[in-house]
Amino acid sequence: MGGYSSNVEKQPSGCNGLMYVTAQVNGRDMQAMLDTSMTNNFVAQREGNYSMMVVPLDDFDLILGIEFFVKAKVTLMPYFEIKALKDKFLINEHCDLGNDGPHVYLRQVDVCIYEEDVTRFDQQTHQRLYGDPNSPIRVYVYNMPRKFTYDLLWLFRNSYKDTFNLTSNGSPVHRLIEQHSIDYWLWVDLIAPESERLLKNVVRVVRQEDADLFYIPFFTTISFFLLEKQQCKALYREALKWVTDQPAWKRSEGRDHILPIHHPWSFKSVRRYMKNAIWLLPDMDSTGNWYKPGQVSLEKDLILPYVPNVDLCDAKCISETESKRSILLFFRGRLKRNAGGKIRAKLVAELSRAEGVVIEEGTAGNSGKAAAQDGMRRSIFCLNPAGDTPSSARLFDAIVSGCIPVIVSDELELPFEGILDYRKIALFVSSSDAVQSGWLLKFLKGVSPSQTREMRRNLAQYSRHFLYSSPAQPLGPEDLVWRMMAGKLINIKLHTRRTQRVVKESRSICSCDCRRANFSSSIHLS
Repeated sequence: MGGYSSNVEKQPSGCNGLMYVTAQVNGRDMQAMLDTSMTNNFVAQREGNYSMMVVPLDDFDLILGIEFFVKAKVTLMPYFEIKALKDKFLINEHCDLGNDGPHVYLRQVDVCIYEEDVTRFDQQTHQRLYGDPNSPIRVYVYNMPRKFTYDLLWLFRNSYKDTFNLTSNGSPVHRLIEQHSIDYWLWVDLIAPESERLLKNVVRVVRQEDADLFYIPFFTTISFFLLEKQQCKALYREALKWVTDQPAWKRSEGRDHILPIHHPWSFKSVRRYMKNAIWLLPDMDSTGNWYKPGQVSLEKDLILPYVPNVDLCDAKCISETESKRSILLFFRGRLKRNAGGKIRAKLVAELSRAEGVVIEEGTAGNSGKAAAQDGMRRSIFCLNPAGDTPSSARLFDAIVSGCIPVIVSDELELPFEGILDYRKIALFVSSSDAVQSGWLLKFLKGVSPSQTREMRRNLAQYSRHFLYSSPAQPLGPEDLVWRMMAGKLINIKLHTRRTQRVVKESRSICSCDCRRANFSSSIHLS
């Protein structure tokens, strides 16, 4: 560069903080603005030859000084890619700046600031830092060896029997597996081509670093019932090692991993080593018969409905069967159960000879299914007592049959109760009340016909929330799983990040064992 000389030019009145100089570059007079991170203490009359970089600023309509941003209480963060010097970010697009062009005075600009624009982040940067509450959950599905997935499905298919292969209590093994097949329905939706999927609140990602959650596609119920005992335990140990060796598991200690163990015996021999994961459960037995203290909680885990064993009675069916519902209270199932299910024997003794009540021992196979379906469609109320566990598949059979459930299970936790209000479709009765002589029948007879009609209309609307399908339907159980999961993500990240940063002197997290009664809160579904 050739000769350079400069003089401090008097600033326009009312524009404190701006620094102009009259500069002569190669004999040409110019108006130049100094870098405003400097002060005018460094500006003096100078002449001579200097080497410097000249950057044209004609791509800006306006140059703002540091004092402007101090006054506007704005912090520039170029590493967040905030384009703070663009007029659309800081200046009201309807503001008239007159004809001064780039020489507009600060006082004029200051009046025209949009407060919301000053605090607006670039949307992409904001989502990267804080997440987008409206974006789908990103799930990485582990590509586990075939022996944990496809081989077990083939075993189930090739060994399918109706009533010949029974469990120790007489239940058909394959039908029992189907009742707990939530692992299959979630997995088959996640791995389907995106063009064939209907759910928009969850997407499968191919890179682990992009995932919010990790799905473990291990069919624990099939392996429990169809493999030899020692073979099953060996496979459980292999699955445990395979999953816990994954870098993503080690990074979060499993907190962002989803483990489907819907049958209470599933994965029982090793699941204590995966207690940080999100367990998909049929209920939360708090007696210690199935789950040890501290293993399950409403905050960490998720309750999913059983797969119904009867056909759907839709709104048309409910209307057509309205006049045929002559049975006051219906129950068909095992009359003797262990643990909390002992209430069944007491209820049978109390109700078996009452007028308007049908109580039958359940039978397996297609004939048993037909008898249960027919009885539910001819009944106003369906009795749902606890079984070996607080929950029973019978509850969801009643719901899809349009039969109002009467739930007698003090320890029961229900699926998706953060979304669904079960008081609209079911009656809840304590065990101590239900076994009192005459109490339950008097209570049911006191429910008005208008109330039962309203509850049956609600059942017609709620049934969709308990019907698994492929492709998974909006507002179906698969959809509600991910809606519930979305509410857990913040807490998962809290505990994961806290674990990653604590040192050995850090305090332990305070914990408590919370036992909650039935509680429903309604959230609008759309």
